[in-house]
This record gives sequence, C-alpha cells and structure tokens, in this order.
Amino acid sequence: MKILVTGAAGFIGAHCVLRLLSDGHQVCGLDNFNDYYDPQLKHDRVDWVREQVGDFPLAKVDLADAEALDALFECEQPQVVIHLAAQAGVRYSLENPRAYLDSNLSGFLNILESCRHHPVRHLIYASSSSVYGANQHTPYSVKDNVDHPLSLYAATKKANESMAHSYSHLFGIPCTGLRFFTVYGPWGRPDMSPIQFARAIAEGQPLKLFNYGQHQRDFTYIDDIIESIARLVERAPQPAPDWNREQPDPASSMAPWRIYNIGGQQPVALKDYLALLEKHLGQKALVELLPLQPGDVLNTCADTSDLALATGFQPRIELDEGLGRFIAWFRDYYPLRSAHSPFMAGL
Repeated sequence: MKILVTGAAGFIGAHCVLRLLSDGHQVCGLDNFNDYYDPQLKHDRVDWVREQVGDFPLAKVDLADAEALDALFECEQPQVVIHLAAQAGVRYSLENPRAYLDSNLSGFLNILESCRHHPVRHLIYASSSSVYGANQHTPYSVKDNVDHPLSLYAATKKANESMAHSYSHLFGIPCTGLRFFTVYGPWGRPDMSPIQFARAIAEGQPLKLFNYGQHQRDFTYIDDIIESIARLVERAPQPAPDWNREQPDPASSMAPWRIYNIGGQQPVALKDYLALLEKHLGQKALVELLPLQPGDVLNTCADTSDLALATGFQPRIELDEGLGRFIAWFRDYYPLRSAHSPFMAGL
C-alpha cells in the first residue's frame, strides 16, 4: 500500500519507514526537521534508511501549515497514514508550552482534516503512556480512566485520542491510537535518558536521578514498537458491534476507532536501569539524587492484552538485550568528548 509516515526523520519514524519499505510498501515521508534537538541526527537517520532500502520521497512540511499538508495529501494520495510527528518531551512542555499547541493540537487537526478530504483506509497515530497521568493502578489498561494528565504534553496526547474519535465518528475515518511506553534503541532522541545517561557515564560527567532514582519505567525496544505498527497497518478498526453506550468501553467505540498500549510489560526501577547501562559501558556513573520533578509520572507498566488479541504479538525484547544493542550503536555513532555540565535526563 501507499503509506504516508509523518515524523519520518524522527526516532520511531525512521525505523518505521525502513520496515515498511522492507515489507514492500510504497512510502512517502514528512518531517519539518526542526531544531528541538540537532537536526543532523535526523538527516543521519534518513541516510541510514536510504543506505539500506534505497531512496524514498521525503517532504519538508510543518504540520501547522494546513495548506502545504493538504497539497501533499493531494499529490501523494496515501492509503494509510502513520502519524508519528509531534512535539515531544514532558519537561520541555513546562518551558515552551505553545510549541505543543502548534504541533500536537493544530498539527493533528490538520492531519485529521487531510484524512477527511482525502479519505484513507487507516490512520494510525502516536499517543503516549503519559496520558495515564495521576492514575497509579498498574499495569495500565486501555480501559482505565485517563482524565488526570500531569503535563501539557500528556494533555495534548489525550486530546489527540478524543479528536481522532470525533473524526472517526463523524466522517468514518478508521483511527488507531498507540500509547507508547518509554521507547529506546539505536537512533534514539538525544533528550531521552539512554543517550543522556550513556554520554554522561562515558564522559565521567554527573547525571541527575530525579525522585531519588525510585521511578519505574516500562521500557520498550524500538523493534517491538515497529513490529506492532507493521502488524496493525492492514488491521483497520471496525465499529465494535457490542459497544454499550450505558457502559462505554474506553478503548473501543461504535465508531471505527481503537486504542492500544505498546509496552515491555516489565517495569524496571531507574537505579536498575542505570546499573545495566553501567554494565554494557563497563563504567560506573556519577549520580546526583534529586526530588521528583513536576509533570513526571511515578511508575509505568503496560497491559498489552488488547494488542495481543488484535495482532498476535506482544513486545518481547528484554531490557538487557535491548540496551546491549543500543550501546553498540551508541559507541559507533557518538564520539566521546569532554563536557562541562551535567546531563539532565528525560524519562
């Protein structure tokens, strides 16, 4: 099929493009190559994909530019849209909240409008485990309440799910939302903990562990995320025949709309995660323990039973194996250099 991948130069997006092209799909990409982090990493990801599977069209378009986005849909006529572009980062949303309105809300509305006016078979879009917010009942189920987000980033992702439902109901757009749980692996974002921690350890710089290192996170290796997406591409949701308005299921609908968790199902304490990184790097970390930061969720753990029922697949790569693969890439890609300030980790 012809598939449009937004955020195609991003961490998940580049891996997704590689897999879809390898599977024989026709892929067109979109990315705005913004400077939230070094755009060179984005260009290097694209080069990595092209070296393995050849060239693919990649448009430099900002999601907030409705006219340019609609023109791209008109030109490419995608059958499936995998929407991975967004302004990421919980802590950055405390510093620059308006960036999240432009990309995650206005940009997502533009995606929905383009899917409305250029009908697609399936819209798959990235949500986040952060939507569970103040909910402390784990493992998180797609049937749980998500009415108490703890950051603006989480609130925009919850809003995306609601916006998608309204368009699915009104215009019959089959929509699948994916709540990702702490994705890591080669070509990851440099604002996330794997790269920040690895660089700090390798360079002998202090790193800051918030909540005194007591966080638990359900880490998900990138290949498991991509396998889940690949299996869902041709599984466009249908209206749930037994959906009950008096006892509504939050994960399904009378519209062609679904929500799935994608997580490793094995939460790991931040201190244990750090110990694995130390093992693979062969070096000890210099650690500064600090209190909980605003917007942070204490613990995450995914219930992926709905994903398994829909696709026959659940994430399976253990953290020790995944971090080993990540560190092998890290050593190859990042030159070790001196730094003069501690790394701030974004879990």
